[in-house]
Order: sequence, then C-alpha cells, then structure tokens
Amino acid sequence: MPLATTGELVGLAAEARSAVAAFNVITLEHVEAVIAGAETADAPVVLQVSQNAVKFRYGRLLPLARAAVAAAESADVPVALHLDHVQSDDLLRQAPEAGFSSVMYDAARLPYAENLAATRAAADWAHAQGLWIEAELGQVGGKCGRPPLDAHAPGARTDPDQARDFVAGTEVDALAVAIGSVHAMTTRTATLDHGLLKRLSAALSVPLVLHGSSGVPDDGLVAAVAGGIGKVNVGTALNAAMTGAVRDFLAAHPEAVDSRKYLSVGREAMAREVARIIGVLGRDRA
Repeated sequence: MPLATTGELVGLAAEARSAVAAFNVITLEHVEAVIAGAETADAPVVLQVSQNAVKFRYGRLLPLARAAVAAAESADVPVALHLDHVQSDDLLRQAPEAGFSSVMYDAARLPYAENLAATRAAADWAHAQGLWIEAELGQVGGKCGRPPLDAHAPGARTDPDQARDFVAGTEVDALAVAIGSVHAMTTRTATLDHGLLKRLSAALSVPLVLHGSSGVPDDGLVAAVAGGIGKVNVGTALNAAMTGAVRDFLAAHPEAVDSRKYLSVGREAMAREVARIIGVLGRDRA
C-alpha cells in the first residue's frame, strides 16, 4: 500500500486513545522485522532512521531509505518513515526526496534559547516541505555525543510551562519529553514520572513522544500511553532481541558461516518483539 504519514498515524492513535509504535532501524533485517511484527499485530507502524544509523551506513541516507520505502509499499499495514534525532541541517534537507514524511530535529543539547531558535528554523523549513516535525525539550540522555546524564537529575526533566512556550515559539507538531526514560537502556528499570506527564499533557496541545522506551517496563508503557504519550520510540529492544538470538544460534552452531542462517533467526526475534510491544501499547485502558 502507499506510504502512510507519521502525522496521520499519530493522529489516528490519538483518536483511539493509544500510541503509535515507532521502531529505529539500522539494517534491512530491521526493516523487514518491524513490518513483519506490525503485520502480525495488524497495526500501523513507523520506521525510524536516525542520524547515527546514517553515520553507520557511511553517511549515506538513500540506500536504507529506499529499501525501507520499497518494503513499506509492499506491507499489509500502513507504514510511515521518520528521520530521527537529526542534528545536521544537510541531513534534514534530504528527508523529503528520500521518502520521509516526518523528522525529529534534535537541538536539545543546546541551551534553551538556542534550541528554540534552531528548532524554529528547522520547523519553518520542514513545514514548507510538507514535513511533520518533532522536537525534544529536556534531556532524555543516552545518545551519542551527549554527556552521561542521570534522568532524575535536577533540570533534566521537561518543565510544563517552558514546554508550552517552546511549542508556541517553534510551532513543532510533536514534542519528545523527558520524564525519566533514557536512550539505549538494556535493562527495563526506568521509572517514569507520571505526575509530570499528566501536567505536560494538560499544558500542551501537540502529541507527546516517549524516547528511550526500551528501558521502560510494560506497565510503565501502558500508563504512559494512558497519560498522554502518542508516539513511543523503540530501538535498543530490537537490537537486544537480534543480538541475543544470533549469539544463541552461533553458540549452538559454531560451524555456521552462512549469514542468512543467523540473520534470519535475529530477524524473527526482532519481529516477535515488535508484535509484543505493539500489543502492550494497544492494551485496553478503559
């Protein structure tokens, strides 16, 4: 089917009092696994390519993006493409022609005034191209290029009043908020501040996004969606599923040299995790 747009999927999720799952992809196996998992769950999904993933692919966006577009157009469920954690204006400007309907422009590392100015400039350009744009306020932490951060440190969390001013000043379409999660967590021990989330949801009219979701237990994700999160970003959980499955396969088959043997096992493990996470996000919250 034709590519969906991220804005459309987030809007539909909001109407259903749910959240759309957005999975970061690095290889074609990631792309195929996310789509297979979404098809199993019979749910729409967002494929996310981060600036770090582009760096891994020798700095070239198009090879993975074109593979993702082709896979998405062959999917049995709606699939959108999102360019994630973009700090480079050059990369931002490649998004429309590469098939992306949305971008997360990441200037959260900058002081507030600089973040606002840079994000407003990015939003103006993105909207002129028909792109839906997400930004971040507060410090989720755990991304390459940022100092280590305690998610519970003073000043790390997103302030509701500042967030209201930031959204008004930048005119972004969605805001990633810092409420206790951390990128790249390999343990599911993050404790979210649901009281803060409630205040952010009341203060803002745009969808809220949870980054670092791999470290959040299932019950925390369910509560976050009920509290106003409309888009849930997942990356590390897929890498952990793939790496664990491949490691186990190679330990059991030390003679294996055909990469298809272990990559298929890793792809299946990721697909199962995708379906499981989508199921968690879709739990009845009545």
